[in-house]
Amino acid sequence: MSNSIKREEFDDVVTITFDQENSVANVFNESMFSELNEQLDFIEDNQESVKGVVFNSAKPSIFIAGADLKSFADDPSPERISHLITLGQNTFNRIEDLRIPSVAAIHGACVGGGYELALACDHRVATLDSATKIGLPETMLGIIPAWGGSTRLPRMIGLPGAMGIILAGKIVVPKLALKLGMVDRVVYKENLDASAKAMLLNGKKKYKSHLLNRFPLKYIAKSKAIKNVMKTTGGVYPAPLKAIDVMIKGLGLSRDESLKLEEQAFTELLNSDVASNLVNIFFLQERSKKTKSDKEFKVNNTAVIGAGVMGAGIAQWISSRGINVLLKDIKPEFVAKGIASINKLYSAAVSKRVMTKADASSKMNKVTPITTSLPMKSVDLVVEAAIERLDIKQDLFVELETLVRDDTILATNTSALSIVDIAEKMQHKERVVGIHYFNPVHKMKLVEVVRGECTSEETVLKAIQFVKRTGKLPVVVNDSPGFLVNRILMPYLIEAVYLATCDAGVERVDKLLRSFGMPMGPFRLIDEVGGDVCQHVADDLLNRLDTKFPNSNLLRDMIVAGHLGKKSGEGFYKYSNGKSSGVSSKLPAPNTNLIVTDIDILDRLILIMVNEAVRCLEERVVTSPKDVDFGMIMGTGWAPFRGGPISYCDTEGSSNIVKRLQNLAKQNKYFEPCNMLLEYAKTNKKFYGENK
Repeated sequence: MSNSIKREEFDDVVTITFDQENSVANVFNESMFSELNEQLDFIEDNQESVKGVVFNSAKPSIFIAGADLKSFADDPSPERISHLITLGQNTFNRIEDLRIPSVAAIHGACVGGGYELALACDHRVATLDSATKIGLPETMLGIIPAWGGSTRLPRMIGLPGAMGIILAGKIVVPKLALKLGMVDRVVYKENLDASAKAMLLNGKKKYKSHLLNRFPLKYIAKSKAIKNVMKTTGGVYPAPLKAIDVMIKGLGLSRDESLKLEEQAFTELLNSDVASNLVNIFFLQERSKKTKSDKEFKVNNTAVIGAGVMGAGIAQWISSRGINVLLKDIKPEFVAKGIASINKLYSAAVSKRVMTKADASSKMNKVTPITTSLPMKSVDLVVEAAIERLDIKQDLFVELETLVRDDTILATNTSALSIVDIAEKMQHKERVVGIHYFNPVHKMKLVEVVRGECTSEETVLKAIQFVKRTGKLPVVVNDSPGFLVNRILMPYLIEAVYLATCDAGVERVDKLLRSFGMPMGPFRLIDEVGGDVCQHVADDLLNRLDTKFPNSNLLRDMIVAGHLGKKSGEGFYKYSNGKSSGVSSKLPAPNTNLIVTDIDILDRLILIMVNEAVRCLEERVVTSPKDVDFGMIMGTGWAPFRGGPISYCDTEGSSNIVKRLQNLAKQNKYFEPCNMLLEYAKTNKKFYGENK
């Protein structure tokens, strides 16, 4: 047996410490449960002489990170799932049924099964440390909390509060957890052990029937919750609706009967396509986090060149990770505006309780504004976020080469320009790499690490390490027009612009794509990004790609008129104080002779992305279908429950996709399926094989 759980006995208190071997995290699997049950055997046998038990973790930033999803994914048969769920439920029941009091002493991430263990304890105390996060994110994976979370949380904090956490898959900071009643106390890290042991004196918990769980309030809460879920998801994600059902029914049953509902719902959900795709996304995220180099690249000092929207966002994000940033632009007013943007982002983080005022102030002080070209010998990595003009970037990188050390990484945030072209005039092109963030930087997890033909492998590995250290998820792509995400996204957006000239309707198109599962429709997205930015990237792709996609003058005409989208107050929609007030009245009348059905609209917009996604594999922009799906989901929000464009192709069948594309190509040649897709369609071959 491994030694992942340690037991200490001092002053009649048993302390159970989780410290999973050969792992940075503690996760529950059969082995961990076996060890925990052995410890519970000892505790149950010694309840007469023990005052209580404290559960804690030896990991520096994780209490327990939940279930080992691989143990479920390896054998998703109903019998196996039922066994694992029942094992967890029975183990946590033993904790709840102890005759002596128990306390969960939480430091670090306490999510999923980790928080369900905490719920089985009599009391919960958490540290105020920034590493401590508490919640039940299971619905984000297409499942529900089934080790007691859906049963115990509503009884402890009331149905409305529990729904707010479980249905949205929320993970909250300690102070908010305290306010919601999810923990009983918050303390500084150094006081955690003493506070936990003191809480044992409070004895066993005594659940009272929560007022908000009584008739008719619980049915009012149910009705409101269902309405909110349908509004936000359109009902395409079954887990939140199933969670509502389990929580409502469970309140009228015994604990064990309610737990049985959890187990049945979990088993049903995990075997659905939705959960399969969402769990696969989790594995793709974990894959992105894995380190590919034994050498650690330490970045203590950085510089961001360009203080515009992207530059300021990048500087704020880097500084929020405790790294020093020089923020440089050519004019003081530009830098001042960038600093103001960074300050606004930190203020918003404080108001949302993401960090304290003291933390925000400390991290804000990590940013130093400059306007002159000074030597930057202490800088380990530079991110250029200047205007998207090749000549300006080329001159800038030539200058940067003279200001930094020989081993400083020089990265560009360009969204379209070639890495090789940007580095063309430099002496040492091998240290130039693309680090392409997405807007808004503080919300978008994905970063494209772009490998140019000139870029050394060492530079790529260092860029990956830096991106990971700052809490982003990298996808490595080869230097090609539009890289990965924009290469797939732009044909979709420009095809939508073409549809706006037909009798499709802006709101109708956006609504259809929302129902498909996109976070927003294409016209709303163009307005958010800016019509001028979209057209610039689209033109670059049209100039550099052999394959052409639809192009119309509508967006160009809107740009000339100053209708750039949200930032100008008018685009495809009208905006007042940043909020939409309906479709713009200044759009030209559509051609009513060009009538398209709902099915036509969806096929034209979705299949153009699928075709381009496969073409990215064909041209080896990336090497794996996983990279394509991961990039599109994390970079654009591409219908997560559908698993990404390549997974969607596998689900629909490559022969079916080809048939639909060929039908569209009869009218527009740019829909002709690429060679790789045609080859797969011959035998209806799957890109992922039989398993992901």
